[in-house]
Amino acid sequence: MSDTRTTTPPVSAPPPELHEAPRPQPSARTTKLVVAGAAVVLAVVFVLLITSPPNDEAKPVSLGFSLNSLFRWMGNLNPLVQIPIIIVIFGLVIALILVLIEYAPRSGTFYFWLRLAACFVIPVLALMLLRPYQNALIWVLVIALVVGALLFFADYRSRQGAGYLFQLVTFMAPAVLLLALGLIYPTIATIYQSFFDKTTTTFVGLDNYFWVFTNPEGFWSVVNTLIWVLVAPVFSTIIGLAYAVFIDKARGEKYLKSLVFMPMAISFVGAGIIWKFIYDNRQGEQVGLLNAIITAFGGQPVSWLDAQPLINTLLLLVVFIWTQTGFAMVILSAAIKGVPTEQMEAAELDGTNAWQRFRNVTVPGIRSSLIVVLTTIAIGSLKVYDIVAVMTGGRANTTVLGFEMVNQQQRFQSYGHSAALAVVLFLFVLPLIIYNANQMRKQREIR
Repeated sequence: MSDTRTTTPPVSAPPPELHEAPRPQPSARTTKLVVAGAAVVLAVVFVLLITSPPNDEAKPVSLGFSLNSLFRWMGNLNPLVQIPIIIVIFGLVIALILVLIEYAPRSGTFYFWLRLAACFVIPVLALMLLRPYQNALIWVLVIALVVGALLFFADYRSRQGAGYLFQLVTFMAPAVLLLALGLIYPTIATIYQSFFDKTTTTFVGLDNYFWVFTNPEGFWSVVNTLIWVLVAPVFSTIIGLAYAVFIDKARGEKYLKSLVFMPMAISFVGAGIIWKFIYDNRQGEQVGLLNAIITAFGGQPVSWLDAQPLINTLLLLVVFIWTQTGFAMVILSAAIKGVPTEQMEAAELDGTNAWQRFRNVTVPGIRSSLIVVLTTIAIGSLKVYDIVAVMTGGRANTTVLGFEMVNQQQRFQSYGHSAALAVVLFLFVLPLIIYNANQMRKQREIR
């Protein structure tokens, strides 16, 4: 009997050329080069925008209204009417952002054109609403076109898919805009202004910076600022740490902490007035505490705030340390309580004394808190203004960068010197900011 069964021939796999080719991933290197080139173009155009000479005959070009005109119109209204108008405007802006975020990642021709239009129209509207541009419309349009093209290109080549980067930028745009207007633009304008004379009309190169380091006011402001940033954080942290260690788990701990923390609640102006009475010196009966004590023992009163060299600066530092010790104590006390008790008990069983346990267990355990306290107080000491203004007014070589910067601008109308002092102050603060950012990044990696 013959076998009548038939065998089904095996299905052959389709040839390799019939397989769908994988979508090529965008080249990150090409994208970075394009973004870098566009950033350079934006920087050049922005410089041309702010440095282009004004044309008094040119009429302002706007959309018919600007944010300035809107605020002026609202200023003439009743406050009860202003509140709902602001709420409505805020709601419309949020609604627009949410709509764009919702529809950005969707595929299709309509959503493609929506993203494309938003990339170009929104920058133009944002720039035109800030103020009516006079003789600068071409620069505004170039900036808007470059920004729109850059955003659309980067979004189109995003590895996460078209719409992802657009979502991210749209969500962050309001905060970035406020940051640019409130921080980035003033920083650039200040650096630019520091190379011009006091009237900001004549380019003087580095003359303002030479003035900072050679003129007595500028020189002492730099020297005193360095003293403040070196002395104040160290002493505030040492005193705060010692107090936190000694009163840890002591009876009445919260009341003892409150006494030290109280000066933190006083403004620098109030603290300056209090300590000015302590250092006060006058003819006749002394009302200042220090001179009252000295004269009570038969001594001669001392003009403390005029004592040089550097004595008066150190006396001003006492005021700042007095106000910051409470802050250091609270942060470090909380950090000490977070040190595992097992480590302390193990060290005690090893026969270590209190100082060895503090140095080898407590301090390493609160290292990150120590860094936070030191850098925070250091940045605060770099920005100090109120104490110097209230107690000495910068006389007798007690001026600091923060005070002298304001003094040169408001008292002497020397905008070039003021801008140069601001740049030097920024350069002093920058390393602390970078160090803090690196520490935060390392802690994030550990977690």
